[in-house]
Amino acid sequence: MNYDLIATTTFGIESITAKELKELGYEDLKIENGKVSYEGDEMDIAITNTWLRTADRILIKVAEFKAITFEELFQGTLAVEWGNIIPVDGKMHVVGKSIKSTLFSVPDCQSIVKKAVVKSMQRKYNKEIFSESGPVYKIEVALLKDIVTLTIDTTGSGLHKRGYRENAGEAPLKETLAASLVLLSKWKADRLLVDPFCGSGTILIEAAMIGSNMAPGLNRNFVCEEWPNMSKSLWDQVRAGAKNSIKKNEMQLIGYDINERVLRTARRNAEKAGVQNYIDFQRLDFKDFSSKRKYGYIITNPPYGERIGEKSEVELLYKRLGNLKEGLNTWDFNILTSYLGFEKLFGRKATKNRKLYNGRLLCYYYQYFDNELR
Repeated sequence: MNYDLIATTTFGIESITAKELKELGYEDLKIENGKVSYEGDEMDIAITNTWLRTADRILIKVAEFKAITFEELFQGTLAVEWGNIIPVDGKMHVVGKSIKSTLFSVPDCQSIVKKAVVKSMQRKYNKEIFSESGPVYKIEVALLKDIVTLTIDTTGSGLHKRGYRENAGEAPLKETLAASLVLLSKWKADRLLVDPFCGSGTILIEAAMIGSNMAPGLNRNFVCEEWPNMSKSLWDQVRAGAKNSIKKNEMQLIGYDINERVLRTARRNAEKAGVQNYIDFQRLDFKDFSSKRKYGYIITNPPYGERIGEKSEVELLYKRLGNLKEGLNTWDFNILTSYLGFEKLFGRKATKNRKLYNGRLLCYYYQYFDNELR
């Protein structure tokens, strides 16, 4: 069966997700705020859940229509043949959101959609009551400027949950954002990569997975695997293909942090991800970092100074980063921070500057491209 599919993303990541989809062979993509739309069948649902590094989740778009009354919402939802997707024992879990719409009460919208879905199911299966004891179908009713979009989530836990991170540390960076930072950096597997503030190792682990062509969703499960139309053999085929695609590349990835406890967590995370042989985690204070290598890449998410009393420390740190760049003037630096005065402290305007969100926090990705090897 062919579906209209949506890969949802964090704002600012859409173009990277679209590029990933193109590299997987998908065409006729539609890019909007926070999502990339494409078409595919059950196999494509399995492939994109398994392979997309920067998307948040994969949704099936079921319907889109205008509604300014609850009756219009009900009738628009009822017009969908839900029984063609949801089995008779499917658990119908409805969530919602409403932005700039006449129908602003999300609980009411959820209740009406659930009633309409059940009525549609009654029409299909010719029965009044459903056990809802089977696989989960999470339906979202999203209203934006009175346009209703109905979707079903195929992913379950967000795609950032790769299964390797036991502890995110104090300032967690989502795996999907870390992968985005690496993909935006133009780093290649045969280049030295350093994260001088590596924390629990997420950036380097994602880089190692990219460099070895390891599918990010290879070692986890997805909610749609329980659906009767998503056969086990289909998933076996996708996972076997992903395992066969892993490459054993020579990589030099180095992570530094001042906290040995955090480094122990980073080493365990890398081991769980299966990339421990590619990354060398070392205890080192940033002010002591130096390198004699002519070419290299730094991708890092340094402290932002969000807490009281940390601002002066962070400002000094950013000045030191700028001094380091002067010494490593043929290296590429890629730095994510929410600190608005970063470039002034760093001492140089970025080659490229992209707005990204770390959770709900607005950040900027400052990129300095000076590596002739690119």
